[in-house]
Amino acid sequence: MQFKSQSDQPERPVKTLELKAILLVDDDKQLASALQWILADENFLVDVANDGEEAILKVKANEYDAVICDLMMPRLRGDEFYLKAMKVHPSLADRFIFITGFAADPKIAPFLTKHDVKCLVKPFAVGVLIKCVRELLA
Repeated sequence: MQFKSQSDQPERPVKTLELKAILLVDDDKQLASALQWILADENFLVDVANDGEEAILKVKANEYDAVICDLMMPRLRGDEFYLKAMKVHPSLADRFIFITGFAADPKIAPFLTKHDVKCLVKPFAVGVLIKCVRELLA
């Protein structure tokens, strides 16, 4: 009987799960926490910022595959954060999904039209958000 020597190193799996990193920006901490858990359950790595100023710091420090962002927030609104984020990472331009209850607001509607960004109006079905994220990252 002959024995083969075996390596001490574990074999790498043939298929590996590639996790996508998402920055979730919303001043509603309860909603942000719920969406973080839901998206994590869908195998996304989710980082949370509670306003645009915190989010811009995170965009400068980390690489994200997508950003889900509320529009109406204190300190730095979502549209203002978007414009600043484009200067830091222009590749994120088509990787934003905005969530808002104010899509018809005169301050917001022109921004959404001009930049042709994805937008979900609150309240939205969680399944719709997940589908939107998957399509964005496909």
